[in-house]
Amino acid sequence: MKIKICGLKNSVDVDYVNEAMPDYIGFVFAESKRRISPQTAAEFKNRLSPKITAVGVFVNTEISSISQLYNAGVINIAQLHGSESEAYIDELKKTCDIPVIKAINIEVSPPANADYLLFDNGKGGSGESFDWSLIPKYNKDYFLAGGINLDNIKKAINLKPYGIDLSSGTETNGKKDREKIIQLVQIAREGR
Repeated sequence: MKIKICGLKNSVDVDYVNEAMPDYIGFVFAESKRRISPQTAAEFKNRLSPKITAVGVFVNTEISSISQLYNAGVINIAQLHGSESEAYIDELKKTCDIPVIKAINIEVSPPANADYLLFDNGKGGSGESFDWSLIPKYNKDYFLAGGINLDNIKKAINLKPYGIDLSSGTETNGKKDREKIIQLVQIAREGR
């Protein structure tokens, strides 16, 4: 099982993840309180351990913007949270051959050409959990997101997703918390 820490916003957050060593981190480029600029993401990526894969989080973003970030080495994977269609994903992959994580609602059929799925509460980013028993069975690896924290991470691990996506659960008062990040990554590693 993989571990992703999403929403790096401050320089110190990079230090925390370099210490904890999750498999993935997320840079949010969509409208969000965790949104960062491409320039900030590039600075963070330069300081990020090369063993950690950087994911860019987007909502209905122009393909050229994603392609620029990928070609510049700022991100390694695109995570799409909008209404991006199979045609959009095809075009994106033709443009820059980037792996794609597609966030979908549990009632929606997934696009066949996404590399991974991500299940979250609603459109995502709420920091609230949902009824995990409703996750449909697909023959595609998925990330589980939405309000995963120290209280429920073991339950999330028991579902055996491809990956656990952590964001608000790694924070205290809206800022990344070193201790929580280290604890959550350690619990996830022990559980896999």
